[in-house]
Amino acid sequence: MTPAHDTGAPALVTLGESMGLVTAHDIGPIEYARSFGFGIGGAESNVAIGVARLGGSVSWIGRLGRDAAGDMIERRLQAEAVHVFAARDDAFTGLMVKHRRFGDALQVDYHRRGSAGSRLSHADVPPGIIETAAVLHVTGITPALSDSATQAVSAAVERARAAGVIVSFDVNYRSKLWTPEDARPALRRLAECADLLFAGVREAQLLLGSHKESTAGQLARALAGFGPGQVVVKDAERGCAAFIDGETLEVPAIPVRVIDPVGAGDAFVAGYLADLLLGRPAYDRLTTATAAGAFAVSVPGDCEGLPRRSDLQALFAYDDISR
Repeated sequence: MTPAHDTGAPALVTLGESMGLVTAHDIGPIEYARSFGFGIGGAESNVAIGVARLGGSVSWIGRLGRDAAGDMIERRLQAEAVHVFAARDDAFTGLMVKHRRFGDALQVDYHRRGSAGSRLSHADVPPGIIETAAVLHVTGITPALSDSATQAVSAAVERARAAGVIVSFDVNYRSKLWTPEDARPALRRLAECADLLFAGVREAQLLLGSHKESTAGQLARALAGFGPGQVVVKDAERGCAAFIDGETLEVPAIPVRVIDPVGAGDAFVAGYLADLLLGRPAYDRLTTATAAGAFAVSVPGDCEGLPRRSDLQALFAYDDISR
């Protein structure tokens, strides 16, 4: 599937929540931490940055508070060459807090209830922006935030389908936002509207309503029953499997030292979408996605480690030498 696209408009459009990210540098109870970093995080904005770094033209749509965190998010996205459509809101910009209580045990707390991002509305999506894109990318996080955010995603998907724009959907189930019973019907509806579906192994089982042991390839084939022509199942350190246009494909992971796993799935999706926009073959798209995910986990932060094309070439060369 090669997207047909007017190069005068952003090729990829995504919408959702972006947050400030506070990271404790010290290992141990957070009350004893004395050094912190401050960045940004959020699935859709991570994907936007990832695609932009790999040469794609991207728009991100969201809602930010009129505060320092909102200002920083907008500036950071613009600095990454992402076209930003950010409605400013009187509510606060959401916040993530990451720390390691011991060893490599990473804990992430979210402060997002009532945030600006949770008040995203279908009215925040500018006219024509979806209709002139090649791909619309959405996740299962946004519909879990509020009724208005659910409506924003649904309206965006309907507009994309009406215009013949590819709909990409990453399940991205978050148990802190809703229960499996509440999430399953909503996520299934989006999967049924998608042309391209991303899921982890457990997310695939959630959608299918089954917890029996299955390979990633079997899960990808089963998810294709919802309708998407491209299904990709992310399988962590084992790599990924896909069922694309009737063919099962598997790509192994690139072994790297894991520093920070948060954002790896977004990097994977960004790699796949960037190559999709270039019209590259399915196996190449999966290879780039796997390499982007490997890069992301090797660097602290949600989006800091997202690679550029030159980074991927260096990683492939390193992997060849190390084998």
